[in-house]
This record gives sequence, C-alpha cells and structure tokens, in this order.
Amino acid sequence: MREYAILLDAKKMPDAWYNILPDMPSPSAPVLHPATQQPVSPEDLAAIFPMGLIEQEMSPNPEISIPGEVMDRYLMYRPTPLRRAYRLEEELKTPAKIYYKNESVTPSGSHKINTSIAQAYYNMVEGVHSLSTETGAGQWGTALSIACSMYNMQCKVYMVRVSFEQKPYRKGFMEAFGATVIASPSDTTEVGRKIREDNPGTTGSLGMAISEAVEVAVTSGGKIKYSLGSVLNHVCMHQTIIGEEAKLQMDSVGDYPDIVIGCCGGGSNFAGISFPFVKDKLKKGLKTEFIAVEPAACPTLTRGPYAYDFGDTGKLTPLMKQYTLGHNFVPPGIHAGGLRYHGVAQTVAHLKKDGVIDARALYQNPCFKASLLFAKCEGILPAPESGHAICAAVDEAVRCREAGESKTILFNLSGHGHFDVAAYDAYLRGDLQDYDLDEEILEKGRQSIPDVKEPA
Repeated sequence: MREYAILLDAKKMPDAWYNILPDMPSPSAPVLHPATQQPVSPEDLAAIFPMGLIEQEMSPNPEISIPGEVMDRYLMYRPTPLRRAYRLEEELKTPAKIYYKNESVTPSGSHKINTSIAQAYYNMVEGVHSLSTETGAGQWGTALSIACSMYNMQCKVYMVRVSFEQKPYRKGFMEAFGATVIASPSDTTEVGRKIREDNPGTTGSLGMAISEAVEVAVTSGGKIKYSLGSVLNHVCMHQTIIGEEAKLQMDSVGDYPDIVIGCCGGGSNFAGISFPFVKDKLKKGLKTEFIAVEPAACPTLTRGPYAYDFGDTGKLTPLMKQYTLGHNFVPPGIHAGGLRYHGVAQTVAHLKKDGVIDARALYQNPCFKASLLFAKCEGILPAPESGHAICAAVDEAVRCREAGESKTILFNLSGHGHFDVAAYDAYLRGDLQDYDLDEEILEKGRQSIPDVKEPA
C-alpha cells in the first residue's frame, strides 16, 4: 500500500526554531536606522516590537527554544503532514519523486499562523493588548486575527486595496475573529492620506500598508505594537518549524530532497521550508538545490538590485540590504497578492547573493494551470501563491522526465485557495493577464532606492 501521508508523532515534534544567522556563509549587512543610517540598536526597535522578538531578531544562537505555551498552540494543528504526490508523478510520467509539506491544514489555512501565534504570545507576556499589521492576499491578516483572539488581544489590519476588493471573504474571516480591517491606503493615517493625495486611485501595495500599520504603532504611546508577517529574521525563524518537521518526516522514509522549492514574496514561506535544509548544505556540503519562486509581475530577486532600501513606502522602517524594486514600486494587481512585495527578507537576499539559493520568476497563467493539475491529482485547491511553487516543481519533474533522472523534489504547499475561487474563475474564463514589466517601469521603482553606503 502506498504511503501518501508521512505523519510525525507529536511527541517527536521539533521544540526549537532554527536561526540561520550564525551559519551564514558571509557576515550579514547590518540593519540601519532610517534617520541616522547607522546600525539599529534594540532600543531603536522597542517602539514597535516587544523585547522578546527584538532579542530573537538579533540572536547569535542557532536554536531558539519554542515556549511551552506556543508549543501548546502549535499542537492544535502541528505536526502538519508531508505527502508524496504519487498521482501527480504519474500524470507527469516522471521518474522524480515529489513531496509537499501541507501547511493548508492549519486553522488559518496557511503557514502564516506559525509566526502569528509566536508574535502574539511575546507581545502578550510583555503586557501588550493590541497589534497593528498589514496584509496582502489576506493570509497573514487572517493568521494574526486568529492568534490575537487566542490571547484576547485587539487586531487592526491594513489590507492592500486591490486584495481588499478581490477577496471580500478574507475580510469577513478576519472580522469573525474580532479584527478591524481597513483598505490601504486609507484616510485613517497621515501617511495613508498623503499616499492617496499623491497617487489618486492607487490599488495599493504592501509597502503602503506597512507604513500605515507602523504609524499606528509608533503614535500609540506604546499601547499598540506592530506585527510583520514576513521579511524579518524572527518571522523567518518561526517558520522553520516547517522544514524541521519535513526533515524528520523524510528521514523516516529514508529520503532527502535534491531540490527544495518555495514561493517567495517577503520570504518567510520559502525560508520556512528551506533554511533547515540550507543548514545541511552549508555545514555538510550537500548539493541540494533551492529555488525561490516569485511572480514575473513583481520580480524582486530576479530583476531587482541588491541594495539598502526601506521596507515600506512611507520610509518609517529600518533600512535593510536586500534585493528590491524600490519602496515606491507598485506591482500589477495579480491574484497572488501575498507575492507582491517590493523587497525580500535580508537572509533570503544574502543567500541569493552568495549563490546558495536560486530564484525564478513565473507568469500567473502557467501557475494557475499547474495549480489545477495539482488539484486534479491531489484533491487540494492551492492558494495562488502556492501555485508558483507547484509550477516550478512541475517544471523540475518534467526536466527529470526528459533527462531520465530520478530526483527528489520537495515543495511547500503554503496554503489552500478556498478564498481564491474568484481568481480561478478568472483564469478559467481567460481573463488573467501575464505581465511583462519593461525596464521603464522597473527603473521608475528603482529611482526610489536611497543612496546608502554600508557602515565601515
């Protein structure tokens, strides 16, 4: 009998997150204060984050123990299953073995809850009762609304306007858990009003929504903290529970991936599945390939320069060394809203620069085609973001077929598409557009990248 689902005994679940910073192949560039352009201190970040998360952001320790209360919440849905996609393999007639880590089974329907629970917990223990945040497609806002409800905290979510309009059920889901959801840019913040004045009719961007959520926190007098769903080191670290579980599950069937794939917007989902395996490549010299897949409509890793830039449009966040399209870049309104960020996690960018990982940009129509093939074979309708990882996995499996190679492919199914049926409907009607961004559009975004030199 085939073993479709590779389960992990909850008693053997990893009890620590993996912090990749100490294992980086070269020193990471410092994060800089937006005003002084000097390395930030913990005190600089205290206005928006609790000290527990600030310590994790800067920790030199390769492992951070998961607090017992966070572990208790994790055990509501973790470990998540690792599945062998036998039917997809047969459909593709490939000798490759395809595995996927199924994060769609979480309460929020995506991987995002792995960090929202942790972030809500660390805020709660320091007496914070209200969080502000942004969300693109709505997966992160959904996850944080659930986590805040777990700890009786208030949650204010600035949702990118195009996604707010495309995905009304996401808004309803967040409100069901007590969150306040506002289309961004809005008239509720100073930075939002200025953006609307300068860009009438804008569809919004994650950079804009981040600015609004950060402003709410920094002007609250310490009553509200800010929570970010991707990009930062502590966020990526919380997601490594995915890869740590996957390693144990693959080991239990005597297998190990030759290729690890994740879709990549801000980078936390890709980091979560890949970093525990990247550790083996860095420390043991393994030859595993890592592919971060982004949309061609927002080609940060594949067409952006490696430079210091702000994480938000309003220039309120620290400056990070990253691949960036410029903090003023507004991508087209594709349906993979969670992959429309102008920048990327500094750790992911650093690994790309050092040649440890690769990046690939794909059009949305082939991704939807691959997603429906996956749904037909595996019975799960993926989130449009996850479709990028699926499409790359299919491409790699076809290459194996053509070359007669039997490789082991692992990808992260980061979420389900139950709230994205309208996007699939648009694809089936032939209404989705594949965007080729010309250099003029990209250059306009790059012009907003500040001229910052790394401190000596």
